[in-house]
Amino acid sequence: MAQPPILSWEGLGLQQGGRWLFGGPEQADIDLHIGPRDRLALIGRNGAGKTTLFRLIDDRIEADRGIRKVKPGTRIVLLEQDPDFTGCDTLMDFALRGEHAPAEHEVQAIAGQLGIDMGTKAKGASGGERRRAAIAKALAQEPDLLLMDEPTNHLDLAAIDWLEGWLDRYKGAFVVISHDRTFLKRLTRATIWLDRGTLRRKEVGFGGYEAWEEQVYAEEARAAEKLDAKLKIEAHWLERGVTARRKRNQGRLEKLWQMRAQRAAMIAPKGAAKLGLASDDEFKSKSVIVAEGVSKSYGERKIIRDFTLRIQRGDRIGVVGANGAGKTTLLKLLTGEIAPDEGTVEISKKLTGVMIDQQRSLLEGDKTVRQVLAEGGDWIDVRGARKHVQGYLKEFLFDPKVVDTKVGIMSGGERSRLLLAREFARKSNLLVLDEPTNDLDLETLDLLQEVIADYDGTVLIVSHDRDFLDRTVTLTLGLDGSGFVDIVAGGYEDWEAKRRERSGPARARTSGAKAASPSPPPPPPPPRSAKLSYKDQRDYEQLPARIEELEAAIARGEAILADPELFTRDPQKFANITQGLENARAEKDAAEERWLELAEMVEDQGRVQPG
Repeated sequence: MAQPPILSWEGLGLQQGGRWLFGGPEQADIDLHIGPRDRLALIGRNGAGKTTLFRLIDDRIEADRGIRKVKPGTRIVLLEQDPDFTGCDTLMDFALRGEHAPAEHEVQAIAGQLGIDMGTKAKGASGGERRRAAIAKALAQEPDLLLMDEPTNHLDLAAIDWLEGWLDRYKGAFVVISHDRTFLKRLTRATIWLDRGTLRRKEVGFGGYEAWEEQVYAEEARAAEKLDAKLKIEAHWLERGVTARRKRNQGRLEKLWQMRAQRAAMIAPKGAAKLGLASDDEFKSKSVIVAEGVSKSYGERKIIRDFTLRIQRGDRIGVVGANGAGKTTLLKLLTGEIAPDEGTVEISKKLTGVMIDQQRSLLEGDKTVRQVLAEGGDWIDVRGARKHVQGYLKEFLFDPKVVDTKVGIMSGGERSRLLLAREFARKSNLLVLDEPTNDLDLETLDLLQEVIADYDGTVLIVSHDRDFLDRTVTLTLGLDGSGFVDIVAGGYEDWEAKRRERSGPARARTSGAKAASPSPPPPPPPPRSAKLSYKDQRDYEQLPARIEELEAAIARGEAILADPELFTRDPQKFANITQGLENARAEKDAAEERWLELAEMVEDQGRVQPG
């Protein structure tokens, strides 16, 4: 039987800056129900109100209308994205501050597992140390409902892995805002989507979100247009270019696989087949950075040892490892910012680099967007091509009206996107990205992946975002803190697979050209046959009507469940309708996916939709 919620917001409406952020005349008021074991992903673009919704849940701000209900005794804890350390001498002072401060020994226990010294001075603490301290404070309070706003920001891979394990064992409910797709896929079981002031919920984890998002937009198109169901779905998909986008992304993915296969062959042991690669002379001529036998130490500690690699024009290289393992040192060696103690690094004289750092330090808050991009004018040079600044803003998902907005009042995510827009406009053939995914929403992450894929130079990326690396890089340099660097063709998962292979009896590691041959990347999927069978044709014609029937049934069920007293009055009816809704939604999802597959097959055939 379904359990009653531990927290509810019913009829939530909120105004900000003279406009309705939630609710209002053009939007439905928000209803939100959180159960005692919910694992919820909260999704929405930057500026949609995700953090504001967290503050409403935590009762830190008041709504303009609506009723907030909390089960007695429920402890709600908010892990903020940027907690305030003002007035705190040490990290422990921060952890013990507040009305519901946890016990010091509980904080110390969690801090020890996270590897953070709570005696560290707050003023000089790094972003990673502050993030760990905030996590220790939040978890030590033993919440019944944990709200997490970008919890993996500034965490290294080891800390992210620990947090995932803790949350997997956690007995309460949590809601998480995160750009880390891997984190969301592993932990969430349901998704709430904040979109244009409307809150939707679906009982699938983040792994099913993108398909759901496309289906919702398809439903909106069907409801908005005065056409029969089949034409409305197709018109929407053609209008949004979703099919074309899928093909474009598939093309990029296949290109990435090919590039990984080439790099795997390049770093294979002597005597291995070269898969028809160019000659050694041609290979060398395409090299832009050549590191030979490079080592670097600080004091007694060897940070990098005996590292050898030729970086080719067009390589996309990911650098991964725990904080302090030497990622920044390796990056500085490869870009010539520091010199090695041993070995050599040769950099092509034609290499012109652009660095985008995680501090977003290149933007001044008192300048306008127009000043940042176009020095106050109307036009911007984008890698040699002249574009109107407002048109260019649209390419980076901005409303062109923000052109005269001061940078200082923009959100962290918007400032990150603006910095990307400015730096990608510069002429360059080397792009260095240091934690580029911090503060970005999922749509901007998709945009960044596309821009990197289309960039015609070489890219070096330091990141803890596993999914981002898997989608973008051809080669991964993995550091474990011992000084040796693993060189693996592929992304983060390929590096992890190599580490798992070597787990067990310890054996000597190798680096550079002496590295073990990486496993080849998976081949691209075979092309799907575009020919429709009799059953395919029948489904193509009949499924839209069935989808509309299911939508009507779902609407009826949701209307019944909108009665806040139903659970108390008739718990069995509540459970039956809830189960029926889950079944109807699952059938509708499957029907829509089936129809969309058939629609793509029809398009591949060049056939018109039957009427």
